[in-house]
Amino acid sequence: MLKYKIMETNKRTAGILLHITSLPGTPGIGTMGAKAYDFVNWLEKAGQHLWQVLPIGPTGYGDSPYASFSTFAGNPLLIDLDDLVARNWATAEMIKPADYIKNEGPVDYGSVVWWKIPVLKNCAVYFMENASKEDRQKYEAFKNDESAWLNNFAIFMSIKEFYDAKANAEGVSGTASVWNAFWPKELAKCDPKATSRWAAEHVKEVEIYKVIQFFFQTQWLKLKEYANSKNVKIVGDIPIFVALDSADVWSHQELFQMDKKTGLQLKAAGVPPDYFSATGQLWGNPLYDWAAMEKTKYYWWVERIKRLMDLVDFVRIDHFRGFDEYWSIPYGEETAINGKWMPGPKKKLFDAIKKALGDLPIIAEDLGDITESVIELRDGCKFPGMKILQFAFDANEAGAEGFTNAFLPHMYPKNCVVYTGTHDNETLQGWINESPDKQLMNCASYLLGRPVDAGEAKSMANNGQLCALMVKAAYASTADMCIIPLQDVFGFGHDTRMNTPSTTGANWAWRMDENLLNDTDKANWLKQLNYYYGRV
Repeated sequence: MLKYKIMETNKRTAGILLHITSLPGTPGIGTMGAKAYDFVNWLEKAGQHLWQVLPIGPTGYGDSPYASFSTFAGNPLLIDLDDLVARNWATAEMIKPADYIKNEGPVDYGSVVWWKIPVLKNCAVYFMENASKEDRQKYEAFKNDESAWLNNFAIFMSIKEFYDAKANAEGVSGTASVWNAFWPKELAKCDPKATSRWAAEHVKEVEIYKVIQFFFQTQWLKLKEYANSKNVKIVGDIPIFVALDSADVWSHQELFQMDKKTGLQLKAAGVPPDYFSATGQLWGNPLYDWAAMEKTKYYWWVERIKRLMDLVDFVRIDHFRGFDEYWSIPYGEETAINGKWMPGPKKKLFDAIKKALGDLPIIAEDLGDITESVIELRDGCKFPGMKILQFAFDANEAGAEGFTNAFLPHMYPKNCVVYTGTHDNETLQGWINESPDKQLMNCASYLLGRPVDAGEAKSMANNGQLCALMVKAAYASTADMCIIPLQDVFGFGHDTRMNTPSTTGANWAWRMDENLLNDTDKANWLKQLNYYYGRV
């Protein structure tokens, strides 16, 4: 049985949330190259021992890391091209960026994909033709070790590339061009004979996708090794659901709520109407057939967790609530209103994972409408939950009994992770800028331990004092783990927000300024906070 080392429960620690795409200094998008190592060095100077990233799978429509073509594969866009040249897996001329690709500013995913994917394919061909004997052996070992997911992924992407091009040529777009609506019946059903025949007829195309994954894994494991050598652990992220347009669903249709005859989706994931949305949220992901999963002893989930644990040190599972009960929406609905709660696998899933892999360092994203049964599941598994400081200072928070909101630092259990905000929240300074006077007064009064009027609260908000005090409060909290988005460390506003849920077009694009890696004042500040609040 594999064993993964978990953090000591009495050890307080802290770190930074920053996705790889937000790193600076490389054409078009952040990569696993030199600037990633510079960031690890900055974390070390700041006394930080955690680096949390978003999901690292290959992204598709909408550019969301939470909607990937594979939960097992790595995102090719994160591959550093200079490193390929340094390894003699490409030439300098091959990786020259197009004129429209810039090293600074927000990520333009359309342009990056248009330029970088063909470059990576050319590099893969170069590798196949010029790799040294030693590198060839490493590649063959990689293919053998990862064959359980790699073969299906490479075949899926090869077929997808062909039929996406065909769909575009015929004027078909959007979801109508995915595998279960546009591919030939035998390929859509992932028929073994049909897929084997495709692989035999498209050897080079399939192999290219495998080589690119080898590039990714080689660079990722090297970066992780370096981070660990600096006493920095990587916190990975895994969505509870996977995308319909993925190798995962295509190659394991029997494990999802799909029509066995037509291959079409029966139910869709989402959340019901609530205070934030009168129609709920319709995510659209296929739902798991948990009964079918149980018959396999949850093998697919075990492999999914094992794969990510091979790449990171901690795993944050998004929408943990869905393992207790999930919101099931009939496929084709335009909103989430007509869904209903259905029972999830509950603790049976995590017992199976523990039996196969041992105790795991899992963080449960337990935000939203959380019931007692969800709390029992989280605590029964001994997983730390999440606390968000932005949720602590409602305008009506202070009552006769004082401040008692569960998201306030003095209310936390030890076994949790405190954040000022997540990738889905407004930045902390952006939240402060948008807060009503009463909320600012509550926040400032709590942090200073005395009554604060509206004028003083606004002054603290405008000069950045309130933002800094909230970061300090997170470090001072009782939570064992403290993770702060990099934007909040520097007090950046709305224009650096990573994601606004239920919107498309301007998300996941923020990139940090390269000069921040040379900032010693913030690094020293965080190191002092670590010392004062026992997170060393």
